Amino acid sequence: MGENSNDVSVAELQHLILTSGTLELFLEGFAEHASTVLEGTVEVLCGVMLKRENHAATVASSSPEAIALDEVQYGHGEGPCLHAIRTGTTTVVADGRTDTRWPKYFAATKDQGYHSVLGVPLLHGDDGGVAVNLYARKPNAFTPPIIERVESYAAEISLTLQLALRLAAHERASTHLKAAMESRTNIDIAVGIVVAQNRCTPDEAIGILQRASNGQNIKLRALAEQLVTSIGTTPATTHFSN
Repeated sequence: MGENSNDVSVAELQHLILTSGTLELFLEGFAEHASTVLEGTVEVLCGVMLKRENHAATVASSSPEAIALDEVQYGHGEGPCLHAIRTGTTTVVADGRTDTRWPKYFAATKDQGYHSVLGVPLLHGDDGGVAVNLYARKPNAFTPPIIERVESYAAEISLTLQLALRLAAHERASTHLKAAMESRTNIDIAVGIVVAQNRCTPDEAIGILQRASNGQNIKLRALAEQLVTSIGTTPATTHFSN
């Protein structure tokens, strides 16, 4: 991440989320870029951790090793990146061999050889948040200038992440709305079919469908879909009677 490289990356990632609408692609792109923070002088692994209430997961990473290192924290319920999410503050481990803050975590990772860890929160809330986790084998890899650079990048990315989360939520809501509208349409058509077949009122047709739904132990929307499908593929016959 050289001078102005953050701005270019943010713009590229914003374009990615706006054009693809895929949160996973956005986070994977972010993790890949964040892993280049030391510009190739030292290998850095990156994971993006999402925590909600009592559950945490790595939602994007630069490598399988990064996921494995994150999972050690999940298993023990402690570690620098979980601390970053819980407190909303940047957490730095200069050398895991001498750090005493999370003994279970460091005991479990001492043989993996990643001595420097940097956890920077992206989003922080009462029920959890999102953080970027960087791992390097070299002790003291994350110097104050590097930390400041990652924090600056994280601050810019957090705005795009909020956009990505809103787009993902909007997409889920749209999918649910579409399904609800389709179900409602099928029910309305089914009511029309029953009205025509039984020469009854719409309210009576709804009652007929509801009794059939209860009698067959099937949801009303599924019953309506079956009726509409059958009418569309075979000559109309009386399926339900008053």
